[in-house]
Amino acid sequence: MIGRVKRTVTIDDVAREAKVSTSTVSYVLSGKRPISAPTRKRVEQAIAELGYRPHAGARALASSRTNTIALMVPLRVGVNVHVIMEFVGGVVARARDFSHDVLLLTQDDVSGLDRVTSGSIVDALVMMDVEADDPRVPVVAAADQPSVLIGLPADPEGLSCVDLDFEAAGRLAVRHLAAAGHQEIGLIGAPPEVMARHTSYADRLLRGFRTQAELAGVAIRVEPCEASPAGGRAAVDRLLAKAPGTTGLLVHNEGALPHVLARLAETGRQPDVVALCPADVAAAQTVPLAHIELPAEAIGRTAVDMVMARLEGEVPAETRLLAPALIQPRPAS
Repeated sequence: MIGRVKRTVTIDDVAREAKVSTSTVSYVLSGKRPISAPTRKRVEQAIAELGYRPHAGARALASSRTNTIALMVPLRVGVNVHVIMEFVGGVVARARDFSHDVLLLTQDDVSGLDRVTSGSIVDALVMMDVEADDPRVPVVAAADQPSVLIGLPADPEGLSCVDLDFEAAGRLAVRHLAAAGHQEIGLIGAPPEVMARHTSYADRLLRGFRTQAELAGVAIRVEPCEASPAGGRAAVDRLLAKAPGTTGLLVHNEGALPHVLARLAETGRQPDVVALCPADVAAAQTVPLAHIELPAEAIGRTAVDMVMARLEGEVPAETRLLAPALIQPRPAS
């Protein structure tokens, strides 16, 4: 009989056994910060009972840590700063749980990224606004520091990534609208600059939207949209001029969303609208709105959990795509 393979004990297992955070276990191992005698004793007892053996590379890294995570958020044209800050908030809040600070990098500069990774400025990296063929990915992949991408490049092999499953979100929206009887469905999407850069989330959403529309046998029209009042209104006008029979609509453009809804009301058209956006953006609209939630803060927190797990030991690269959920508006009371 083949015996069961023994699972490797991780620093997370030790933390759970000792009822402390993983960072506390790390500090006990590295001696970087003072830990109270009772807490140290619990951690050492858990290590002994579980037979935990820290990876030599992780121990060496722990002894020279900066307790800082780099978060690369290039503020490019077409980026919605409000939504970006929800991701940032999740990263910062979770990093604090691990007693880490966050160094925010806002330039779209590969050489700047190389300077950060080639020195001892940060312990780990989280990178946002990932493109399908992102020039930053080879730099991050070659860095000594562990990293996690918020987004999914065309070839994620060997990389740790986390994001909403945007392809599944596109399929979900079409299934919902087609099930409601709509035969012509529109997508008012990201700004043209975002589409032209082949930003990962926009490409994946569009792929899922088109794939499901073909399966459902419904006609579709896609309109990129500037994230502005004029952009939202113009996108509605273009869509209705080119596809006047549109009765279902997916909107994935938080900056333009209120102006899209306002322009639809002005035209007297009342298509069935689904928005892909954070819950607070949907709640802020003047009309009840079905939406697929973009859990930006949760994704940011998860990215930190993943990068800290890699920092603490040998954790294989993985991709976590959060399943989308469509939330119906509450009926008026």
